[in-house]
Amino acid sequence: MIRIRGTAVTVVAVAGLMTAAPPAGATGTGEPGAPHGVHLLVNSAYGNRPGELVDIDLRGLKRSADVTVTSPLFPHRVHLTPYAQDGPGHHARPAIAMTVRPGTYPLRVHAGGRVVAQERVEVTAARRPEFQVGTDGDVLRPGERLGVSYDDLYPGEQGEAFTVTSPAFRKAVRLTHDPAGGHWNNPRMFTALTALPPDVKDGTYKVTLTGDGGRPLAEKPLTVRAARPGDSDYVGRARGPAFFPASGRPETARSHGQTAAAGGTVNVLWRDSSPDPGEDERLTATSPAFEQPVPLRRDDSKAGDGDVPRYYGPARVRKDLGAGRYPVTVISHHGRVKRTAHLLVDAVEPAAATTDGPRGTTLLAVGGTGLAAVLATAGALTLRRRTAHGT
Repeated sequence: MIRIRGTAVTVVAVAGLMTAAPPAGATGTGEPGAPHGVHLLVNSAYGNRPGELVDIDLRGLKRSADVTVTSPLFPHRVHLTPYAQDGPGHHARPAIAMTVRPGTYPLRVHAGGRVVAQERVEVTAARRPEFQVGTDGDVLRPGERLGVSYDDLYPGEQGEAFTVTSPAFRKAVRLTHDPAGGHWNNPRMFTALTALPPDVKDGTYKVTLTGDGGRPLAEKPLTVRAARPGDSDYVGRARGPAFFPASGRPETARSHGQTAAAGGTVNVLWRDSSPDPGEDERLTATSPAFEQPVPLRRDDSKAGDGDVPRYYGPARVRKDLGAGRYPVTVISHHGRVKRTAHLLVDAVEPAAATTDGPRGTTLLAVGGTGLAAVLATAGALTLRRRTAHGT
């Protein structure tokens, strides 16, 4: 759930709960008689299940001897911990008691012997444990990544060691709870992210969940099918390889005319609007000009948002190369796509230029044609001096 911060509403209205809040909530003030500027932020104010955490954040109240919360949701009074980040506040994440029945319950914050803010929290019915593998009905590709989860937030459920196995996986997958992740409010949500092997055969596989001591708990089917002619990802829509300087940007990459210095570094770029699942981990660029194959990694930065999926990586050019035109090859989609571009290599060491990119290339050009002109001028000056001295 999304944590709400910085709202101007005192008694927080999460997803339309303003109707349940006192009228003072819309004015930015606290309860009658409470200090001015007190704001109560309740994350998970609706749709909670018994056992889930409720994030309570009281802002604007200066450090007090004791700030507490009372509610039928909790088995006892909850003490809030003071903090000073972004202004004074008090915070806690108590769990709703497993015995709470569906309904809407008041939540009151106390300080200095009075109620300074309040909210109402909705609770829904408990759900039976649920085991999830990917998305129901999905057909996965070899090499594709998938999420696995087990939610057993239900009275009487316990245990921490949950493992998933399948003939489709290379090894067993351990499920863990991440208190800082997207399911922070559910202390019984255990998840993992795994990838199918790129060579897994087509078929429907059984995925088994086991608990403490290897006891089987649940099973799910998993269907795998490789791309076939006619599928959008069979050969994809690849562009590249292209090149850009080590200090440059992917937007400046070009497939022809890019120059790099022997011993320098150049980035290799590959684009594909329908990439093969799993290529994030196995896409490489090879060339006799490179010291070794270059892994091309998916660009997941903000700069890549909205662009065709792109992959790139830095390639170190061999120092012993002579000047020339060298092929760079990328193979994708399980060998169904093979593209080659050529990189121009200048034999001058990188120290003779400021960069490996177009700017450095300009300097190298001066060091070629321009150098000949300088030498010719120097020769003419020497000849004049010798003539003047009669030699």
